[in-house]
Amino acid sequence: MSIIKDMPYEWWVGLRYTRAGKRSGRNRFISFISWISVAGIALGVAALIVVLSVMNGFQKEVTDRMLSVVAHIEVFDARGVLPDWRRSASEALRNPGVRAAAPFVDMQGMLVVDGTMKPALVRGVLPAEEAKVSKVAQQSTAFAALQPGSFNIVLGNALAEALGVKAGDRLTMLLPPGGAQGQAVQGGQLAGAPRSRTFTVAGTFAAGHYQFDSSLAFVSLEDAMAVQGLPAPSGLRLHLADLYAAPQVAADLQHSMSGELIMRDWSQVNAIWFAAVGSQKRMMFIIITMIVAVAAFNLVSTLVMAVRDKQADIAILRTLGASPRSIMKIFVVQGTLVGVLGTLLGVGLGVLVALNVDVIVPFIERVFGLHFLSKDIYFISEIPSQLRWADVGWSGGVSILLAFVATLYPSWSASRLHPADALRYE
Repeated sequence: MSIIKDMPYEWWVGLRYTRAGKRSGRNRFISFISWISVAGIALGVAALIVVLSVMNGFQKEVTDRMLSVVAHIEVFDARGVLPDWRRSASEALRNPGVRAAAPFVDMQGMLVVDGTMKPALVRGVLPAEEAKVSKVAQQSTAFAALQPGSFNIVLGNALAEALGVKAGDRLTMLLPPGGAQGQAVQGGQLAGAPRSRTFTVAGTFAAGHYQFDSSLAFVSLEDAMAVQGLPAPSGLRLHLADLYAAPQVAADLQHSMSGELIMRDWSQVNAIWFAAVGSQKRMMFIIITMIVAVAAFNLVSTLVMAVRDKQADIAILRTLGASPRSIMKIFVVQGTLVGVLGTLLGVGLGVLVALNVDVIVPFIERVFGLHFLSKDIYFISEIPSQLRWADVGWSGGVSILLAFVATLYPSWSASRLHPADALRYE
């Protein structure tokens, strides 16, 4: 009771007007429009939270699948090869943010089987070391067959399907002429014929990301070095304790490791993809915020009707000494409370749905016989969701701000009402 007594009368009257529509028969239509505004704001805010959470979920899912193949940091030597990769790995592991390091060789080639040709990025690795930095090496037992001199190859499942091969089949790898030490050029053309080497398919892997499953293959590090004519690996792949600290760790390693090294973290490798996802998320936020804005600006019609209905009350308050500013505050409070109520309901509903997408979506699919995501196409069979409280805060804050802005004109109109004009027909 003390809180109500200490409350400014503008707040008290505004709160009473907000509740009056529920009790008074003559204001039922105004109350109905008010509740429509509440429902519209609630649904808009809930939709905004759910959509952003699903987009966060897809981004996290794709990032995780991408990083099952892509290293957190790649270390290269300016000379083209890393002569003493073990020493470089030891220096990298001194950094507390680095968990593991593995050498690699990358080469671009064409894989040929019975006239079918597919381009591929072929990566030479040490299976035991690669398993420390790559999830696909941990999950696929075929990597154990990548022994020095075996000339075995592990293909992405989509690449193997495109070539029509399975474990035990043989394929030919075509590489540009000139080797790793530079391609000889004569008269603007590559000198010599493409180099070739026969490999035996040891098995396949599934990263769950089509870009890698359709274009990546693994061979033994020694075999890759032999094919390329390299005396040492091309570089190191590093796995970090915190992948989001990769830019900072890369900068630290640049200063702490010896040699003329080049650092490249995963965010640089996929910068275009992350920029596109960020842009899509911002655009989706703007589009759905417009839906919230439409619902919030329904408050304008609600307050305009409320002002007309309360003309006599306004006149009496002005006669008793209320200033135009106080009258404006009353209706700002009334409209903002409606906006706050709709926002709170929307936040509650949105958070509830976002946290239970994995239950709600399968239920809808069973009831209506639908299937939103085909695993054959998207490699994801369930709609992911990741709720971020920052998104919840932004959604709620924008909704309340729009509701407040929607109250300004009707409240200003009420403040300009003259008592004599309001009481003339009473």
